[in-house]
Amino acid sequence: MSTRREARECSLKMLYMFDNCSMQEKDIFKVFDEVLPVEISYREFSVKIFRGVCQNQTKIDNLIEKYADNWDIKRMSVIDRNILRLACFEILYMKETPINVIIDEAVEIAKKYSNRDSSKFVNGILDKIQTERNKN
Repeated sequence: MSTRREARECSLKMLYMFDNCSMQEKDIFKVFDEVLPVEISYREFSVKIFRGVCQNQTKIDNLIEKYADNWDIKRMSVIDRNILRLACFEILYMKETPINVIIDEAVEIAKKYSNRDSSKFVNGILDKIQTERNKN
Protein backbone atom coordinates (compact mmCIF):
# COMPACT_ATOMS: atom_id res chain seq x y z
CA MET A 1 0.00 0.00 0.00
CA SER A 2 1.29 3.43 -0.86
CA THR A 3 1.91 6.00 1.84
CA ARG A 4 -0.65 8.26 0.18
CA ARG A 5 -3.27 5.51 0.54
CA GLU A 6 -2.33 5.12 4.19
CA ALA A 7 -2.68 8.88 4.63
CA ARG A 8 -6.11 8.88 3.01
CA GLU A 9 -7.23 5.99 5.20
CA CYS A 10 -5.94 7.81 8.26
CA SER A 11 -7.81 10.96 7.18
CA LEU A 12 -10.95 8.86 6.77
CA LYS A 13 -10.60 7.57 10.33
CA MET A 14 -10.14 11.09 11.67
CA LEU A 15 -13.15 12.33 9.68
CA TYR A 16 -15.19 9.42 11.01
CA MET A 17 -14.38 10.45 14.58
CA PHE A 18 -15.16 14.08 13.79
CA ASP A 19 -18.45 13.24 12.08
CA ASN A 20 -19.76 10.25 13.99
CA CYS A 21 -18.31 10.74 17.48
CA SER A 22 -18.60 14.54 17.59
CA MET A 23 -14.99 14.84 18.70
CA GLN A 24 -13.14 18.13 18.43
CA GLU A 25 -10.07 18.45 16.20
CA LYS A 26 -7.67 18.78 19.15
CA ASP A 27 -9.03 15.59 20.74
CA ILE A 28 -8.76 13.68 17.47
CA PHE A 29 -5.13 14.75 17.15
CA LYS A 30 -4.43 13.54 20.70
CA VAL A 31 -5.68 10.10 19.70
CA PHE A 32 -3.81 10.08 16.41
CA ASP A 33 -0.54 11.38 17.85
CA GLU A 34 -0.10 7.91 19.31
CA VAL A 35 -0.72 6.06 16.03
CA LEU A 36 0.52 8.78 13.71
CA PRO A 37 3.75 10.08 15.22
CA VAL A 38 5.51 13.04 13.66
CA GLU A 39 8.12 10.84 11.99
CA ILE A 40 5.50 8.99 9.89
CA SER A 41 6.12 10.10 6.31
CA TYR A 42 2.47 10.54 5.37
CA ARG A 43 1.37 12.41 8.51
CA GLU A 44 1.47 15.87 6.89
CA PHE A 45 -0.59 14.74 3.90
CA SER A 46 -3.16 13.07 6.14
CA VAL A 47 -3.52 16.10 8.40
CA LYS A 48 -3.78 18.40 5.37
CA ILE A 49 -6.74 16.41 4.03
CA PHE A 50 -8.46 16.21 7.41
CA ARG A 51 -8.10 19.92 8.16
CA GLY A 52 -9.02 20.86 4.60
CA VAL A 53 -12.25 18.89 4.75
CA CYS A 54 -13.12 20.37 8.15
CA GLN A 55 -12.46 23.94 6.96
CA ASN A 56 -14.40 23.49 3.71
CA GLN A 57 -17.08 21.05 4.81
CA THR A 58 -20.10 23.18 3.94
CA LYS A 59 -18.89 23.80 0.38
CA ILE A 60 -17.87 20.15 -0.03
CA ASP A 61 -21.16 18.83 1.34
CA ASN A 62 -23.17 21.14 -0.92
CA LEU A 63 -21.22 19.92 -3.91
CA ILE A 64 -21.70 16.27 -2.99
CA GLU A 65 -25.44 16.80 -2.57
CA LYS A 66 -25.60 18.62 -5.90
CA TYR A 67 -24.25 15.56 -7.71
CA ALA A 68 -25.76 12.83 -5.52
CA ASP A 69 -29.19 12.81 -7.10
CA ASN A 70 -31.90 12.46 -4.44
CA TRP A 71 -29.38 11.79 -1.67
CA ASP A 72 -29.19 14.01 1.37
CA ILE A 73 -25.65 13.82 2.76
CA LYS A 74 -26.92 12.84 6.22
CA ARG A 75 -28.67 9.80 4.70
CA MET A 76 -25.40 8.46 3.32
CA SER A 77 -23.40 6.05 5.42
CA VAL A 78 -20.81 7.77 7.60
CA ILE A 79 -17.99 6.02 5.76
CA ASP A 80 -19.28 6.82 2.27
CA ARG A 81 -19.88 10.49 2.95
CA ASN A 82 -16.43 10.90 4.46
CA ILE A 83 -14.73 9.09 1.59
CA LEU A 84 -16.59 11.47 -0.73
CA ARG A 85 -15.55 14.45 1.40
CA LEU A 86 -11.86 13.63 1.37
CA ALA A 87 -11.85 12.87 -2.36
CA CYS A 88 -13.84 16.01 -3.10
CA PHE A 89 -11.35 18.07 -1.09
CA GLU A 90 -8.50 16.61 -3.12
CA ILE A 91 -10.29 17.25 -6.41
CA LEU A 92 -10.99 20.88 -5.53
CA TYR A 93 -7.91 21.92 -3.58
CA MET A 94 -5.04 19.55 -4.37
CA LYS A 95 -4.78 20.06 -8.08
CA GLU A 96 -1.32 18.50 -8.29
CA THR A 97 -2.94 15.07 -7.81
CA PRO A 98 -4.47 13.66 -11.01
CA ILE A 99 -8.24 13.20 -10.81
CA ASN A 100 -8.10 9.57 -11.92
CA VAL A 101 -5.75 8.80 -9.00
CA ILE A 102 -8.07 10.51 -6.51
CA ILE A 103 -11.13 8.64 -7.77
CA ASP A 104 -9.32 5.28 -7.95
CA GLU A 105 -8.05 5.71 -4.39
CA ALA A 106 -11.52 6.63 -3.11
CA VAL A 107 -13.05 3.61 -4.82
CA GLU A 108 -10.44 1.27 -3.34
CA ILE A 109 -10.93 2.74 0.13
CA ALA A 110 -14.70 2.30 -0.25
CA LYS A 111 -14.16 -1.36 -1.17
CA LYS A 112 -12.08 -1.84 1.97
CA TYR A 113 -14.14 0.10 4.53
CA SER A 114 -17.73 0.10 3.29
CA ASN A 115 -20.28 -2.27 1.76
CA ARG A 116 -20.10 -3.95 -1.64
CA ASP A 117 -22.16 -1.28 -3.45
CA SER A 118 -20.30 1.69 -2.01
CA SER A 119 -17.46 1.66 -4.50
CA LYS A 120 -19.95 2.12 -7.37
CA PHE A 121 -21.79 4.85 -5.45
CA VAL A 122 -18.55 6.72 -4.67
CA ASN A 123 -17.27 6.32 -8.23
CA GLY A 124 -20.50 7.63 -9.74
CA ILE A 125 -20.61 10.77 -7.63
CA LEU A 126 -16.91 11.56 -7.95
CA ASP A 127 -17.11 11.07 -11.71
CA LYS A 128 -19.62 13.93 -11.76
CA ILE A 129 -17.76 16.09 -9.22
CA GLN A 130 -14.52 15.98 -11.19
CA THR A 131 -15.96 18.60 -13.56
CA GLU A 132 -15.76 21.11 -10.69
CA ARG A 133 -11.94 21.11 -10.61
CA ASN A 134 -11.57 23.59 -13.42
CA LYS A 135 -14.30 25.88 -12.08
CA ASN A 136 -12.28 26.83 -8.98
